[in-house]
Amino acid sequence: MAVEIAEGSPLVYISFSAEIIPTTTESLIAAMATCAIKHVHSVCLLMSTPGGSVMNGMNLYNVLRGMPFELSTHNVGNVDSIGNAVFLAGTKRYATYNATFMFHGVGYSVEQKVRLEEKDCREKLDGILNDQQRIGLIMTQHTRLTNIEIPLLFREARTKDVSYAIEKGIIDEIRDVQISPGCPIISFVFNR
Repeated sequence: MAVEIAEGSPLVYISFSAEIIPTTTESLIAAMATCAIKHVHSVCLLMSTPGGSVMNGMNLYNVLRGMPFELSTHNVGNVDSIGNAVFLAGTKRYATYNATFMFHGVGYSVEQKVRLEEKDCREKLDGILNDQQRIGLIMTQHTRLTNIEIPLLFREARTKDVSYAIEKGIIDEIRDVQISPGCPIISFVFNR
């Protein structure tokens, strides 16, 4: 992070356009921690993510909710999968006119030939259902989505537009990004 943040800055922008994995999660938390140490008043997280790891997404959500500054999140492209939980950490939430939100259920990836017995299958299913329940709880706490709608969203696996997002309370307002002159902007570049 090469951007200098002045002590007590009123507003800092952080641009996060990446998958939610250990390296990107750690980088974003480090930038947020710097803002906290510098007594920044407000942080605007400009987000676009294809999602990623539920574990890392839950970590980000919980850490972001605990930060001592006002956090706003702004969907500047796509917020998909576990990215929706991270996005909902913002106390104020916005999206550009052409932004989208994609919801689907939690999955389990198999990277090699695996033999599963009943106990293994039950353990994997229990983990999937538990993760979906945790994500669903975040969604009911911060939106107008109901306990009936959320499981349907997970099964439907569809992309929703900003009209849906505003109707369901996922965002507070549809608006373009307007970066205030002179405000620090932290932008991450990850190797892909």
